Amino acid sequence: MRYRVLGRTGVQVSTLALGAMNFGRIGRTSQEDVESIVGSALDAGINLIDTADAYSGGESEELTGKALGTRRDDVILATKATLPMGDERNHRGSSRRWLITALEGSLRRLGVDHIDLYQMHRWDPNTSDEETLSALTDLQQAGKIRYFGSSTFPAYRIVQAQWAARDRRISRYVTEQPNYSILQRGVESHVLPVTEEYGLGVLAWSPLASGWLSGAVREGQEITTSRSTFMRPRFDLTVPANRAKLDAVEQLAKIADDAGLTMIQLALGFVTAHRAVTAALIGPRTLEHLDSQLAAADVDLPTEVLDTIDEIVPPGTDLAPAEKNDTPPALLDSTLRRR
Repeated sequence: MRYRVLGRTGVQVSTLALGAMNFGRIGRTSQEDVESIVGSALDAGINLIDTADAYSGGESEELTGKALGTRRDDVILATKATLPMGDERNHRGSSRRWLITALEGSLRRLGVDHIDLYQMHRWDPNTSDEETLSALTDLQQAGKIRYFGSSTFPAYRIVQAQWAARDRRISRYVTEQPNYSILQRGVESHVLPVTEEYGLGVLAWSPLASGWLSGAVREGQEITTSRSTFMRPRFDLTVPANRAKLDAVEQLAKIADDAGLTMIQLALGFVTAHRAVTAALIGPRTLEHLDSQLAAADVDLPTEVLDTIDEIVPPGTDLAPAEKNDTPPALLDSTLRRR
């Protein structure tokens, strides 16, 4: 396993990090499954685990906390807030009121007294940067979180938050967690240059593009997925974006074969090759999934392989931009762009 410094924090993290979204009912994983995955990941050298309060309604945090047990101090533990936790209108977002409550819930479910990296799961357009950052700074000074970061923020919001922290002389986001894979390269044109400019650590989520780059999705094969109903449209081949992804996958599979690599090694090696990326988040549901992804831990893709990937999916290109979850709200809601 290789390690990189997380932004400017001085904290060293493994280039593959364990994402816990599939822990619990989303991935149909039991406590025993999670303990096996977490234990094997830590034994392999992974030292960052990323979860969120919204994953299976808090179940992921509960399972992760129990699985860590006495190894808590060996792990950079990351979780998130802002996505809805139930139907109550104020049990979401990035207000001071909710973040204090949400953090206490995460600490309780994880069974810990502090979070190493507390991330805003999405930008909240209803809350000012000053409100959110001042609340996070207070929680940091209280010793309940060590650092805080953003996730899936548009580039201009990352910049705005950095300026707000500077102007108010309060703590700033030290990481960003964007959607980044061979099939979704849009962040290369805006987000990653900004993270480099401000020295942010980058934890890339969905480096296997929701399974498209796992090797299990190929032309002529029935696409079977255990994903939720929400994810099924992403595999519907009547959707032009999905057809484009499959065409790219077929070409990428040949590159992997010629290089003596699995598709997973190609995909993860691509993400960790970018100089702005600190770690790629893997999200195994089984030990077999974990083992196949750990095989990419030390992969260095040759320049000629990276150049060929660029020919298939040009730099800065998203094959399915609607899946990025970073679209400015005014493009999705007409009431936000009309008087």
